[in-house]
Amino acid sequence: MIARDLRDPGIGFVTITKVSVSPDLHHARVFFTTLGDPAARKITLKALARAASFMRSQLGRRLRLRRAPELEFVFDESIAHQDRVEQLLQELHRTDEEPID
Repeated sequence: MIARDLRDPGIGFVTITKVSVSPDLHHARVFFTTLGDPAARKITLKALARAASFMRSQLGRRLRLRRAPELEFVFDESIAHQDRVEQLLQELHRTDEEPID
């Protein structure tokens, strides 16, 4: 839906990583990642927040729900943490390969 139906230029390349729905199906927290710096992240978050009501109505229609959940978008920090751990492991691996004089 984000790729095909939203025409907001503030929404760049977005990947949905997880959706957490409340037991009563009234609220959904949508975790996402995007390319770019923190400023681009903020722009994308604002654009997704603007589109939340449209997406909610589309979800209700497409899934034939009596009440579609309120959507809350949250940037997924776990991907950034995983990248940082990977960088640190690569640095450790490089220092282990260097010969000791």
